Amino acid sequence: MSLAHPWLEQEPWPTAPLPRDELEKKIERILTLTNIAYIGTVKKDGSPIVSPLEFYIDGLQLYIFPQPNSPKVWAMRRDPRVSIAIANPMAGWACVMGCQIFGKATLLDVGTPEWERGMKIFKWQASSAEIGRPLKEPPQGQLARIDPDRIVYTEHLMRKYGYAPRQIWHADQTETQVVPGGNV
Repeated sequence: MSLAHPWLEQEPWPTAPLPRDELEKKIERILTLTNIAYIGTVKKDGSPIVSPLEFYIDGLQLYIFPQPNSPKVWAMRRDPRVSIAIANPMAGWACVMGCQIFGKATLLDVGTPEWERGMKIFKWQASSAEIGRPLKEPPQGQLARIDPDRIVYTEHLMRKYGYAPRQIWHADQTETQVVPGGNV
């Protein structure tokens, strides 16, 4: 038995859902702990592409600045469905925290109102300074906005307080779903 974290040994895992507003707060929190994620797209031949990227958020929407003509841009043009994984560095089950976002990517063209708004959210100045670009105006490339349909949030510390460690947020539902689990 673990003296430090006996709640990790509880079987079966708790299944209580978080209220939606609490889940959204937890999702936003993990999205502010890092700005690096991994995006999954699908190539023309059906094989997957996973790419690391920098992101910034507005609520639960993510903004990314993809490399022009990269495989992920071509994939998003062909099929806007994407999957994004974000995880907090962990040191054991007690601190596992992350989310998977399933949604649609919209490529925003330079100069459009949506692009202008997105560039106020995306922190382009830091990247521009790092690679020696002028800071007078943002880079003039397409921005992508990711609109989530479903988010799977995982945090094992919630087990200690009686909540399921895996909670599912849906854009079109008001109730949180949970995934039952157990130690295997």
